[in-house]
Amino acid sequence: MVQARWNNAVLADSDATIVIEGNHYFPPDSINPDYLEATDHTTVCPWKGTASYFTVSVNGALNPNAAWTYRDPSPEAARIRDYVAFWRGVDVG
Repeated sequence: MVQARWNNAVLADSDATIVIEGNHYFPPDSINPDYLEATDHTTVCPWKGTASYFTVSVNGALNPNAAWTYRDPSPEAARIRDYVAFWRGVDVG
């Protein structure tokens, strides 16, 4: 079982993550949406496509753009469509 934790909260919990480039991508149904707020921030990966970001919000503390997803990934990354990955101090393990 892999968890994503920040500020004493479990953001995601799954035994079916997909690991790409060292990042665990959590299935959509394993994410606690109460802790994620969509932002306008995006980045482009040459092979995965455009990533959309979320600010992690727990008990009034904010971690801007600490989670991301690929809503419309390239065909090569189709298996992670809508999966969510974390960084910026979020403990994944």
